[in-house]
Amino acid sequence: MTMVVTTTAPVRIADIGGWTDTWFAGEGRVCSVAVSPGVRVELRLADAPGPITLEIGSTGERYSFLAGDEPGRHPLLEAAVATLPPRPAATIEVGADVPPGSGLGTSAAVVVALLAALAAASDIDLGPDELAAMAHGVETGLGRQSGVQDQWAAAWGGANDLTVRYPNVVRRAITVDDDVAAELSRRLITVYLGQPHSSSTLHEQVITGLATNDPGPCMRRLREAAACGIGALVIGDLGQYGDALIDHHETVRALHPALISKAADAVVAVATGCGAVGWKANGAGGDGGSITVLGPAYELAMSTLRDALGAMSGVRVLDLVPTNRGVTTSVHRVGAG
Repeated sequence: MTMVVTTTAPVRIADIGGWTDTWFAGEGRVCSVAVSPGVRVELRLADAPGPITLEIGSTGERYSFLAGDEPGRHPLLEAAVATLPPRPAATIEVGADVPPGSGLGTSAAVVVALLAALAAASDIDLGPDELAAMAHGVETGLGRQSGVQDQWAAAWGGANDLTVRYPNVVRRAITVDDDVAAELSRRLITVYLGQPHSSSTLHEQVITGLATNDPGPCMRRLREAAACGIGALVIGDLGQYGDALIDHHETVRALHPALISKAADAVVAVATGCGAVGWKANGAGGDGGSITVLGPAYELAMSTLRDALGAMSGVRVLDLVPTNRGVTTSVHRVGAG
């Protein structure tokens, strides 16, 4: 019999307080909402030792390597495999229902889902915090700049209140009233800006500036925006929540004007014309990626907003809904052994 392990994990939107979950901020506060569909991993174990074969759904790539080899085509995935290597040969299929480079924490979610699959294959029990910390360690182990919020959102799901003393995280679930949750599902729209997030040089410039100057004022404003967003969700004040989204968005613009792209500004212009009450570029900002909009309360106005965004050239409205489910794992056996 062949063991098949399937895992899924959400991605996240509206990460108010992002940038504060980093080494140069020191202390952080993040408010985010997990959404699905996100990413999925299928791990098929063979009956004997051998290489690992990776199948990448977004590119159609398929290649093999040995656990412990020097990093190859996909260093992040290969490093995750090396962290919890399967004993027999294995085929790992990785897929996502959001565009690559969309600024939604997709790569972190993939690593969380992959580690969960590898742990299940080896009968290792890892809780959400352990998975998130391990996934973050995989990224930083490769020398990458990585905040901590994406891994915790993928592992836990739901609306998240994250308090950060880098790299340590305390995660609290934001208790959202059912009616408010339904409003969020109806009114949050995420728009892919037409190209992958590709601003690593810009982000390095911003990070260097923050690390060599006083990051305090901007980081404080971002933490305050996160606290306002958390409080707004708890009391069900979506107008205040929209204000918190905008406060973060404009504070990021103050970090570096190029972190808010012309495409994001164009979406905001259309959204405000249709009565939107909040918006935020997802992730660290820059060219490409995505932006999330909080639309107006009335359904007729929401319908107008959806139509207007859908008619924009060069962008795409993503079909994402908030979810309380974090990473999930199922194990079954198929075929004859």
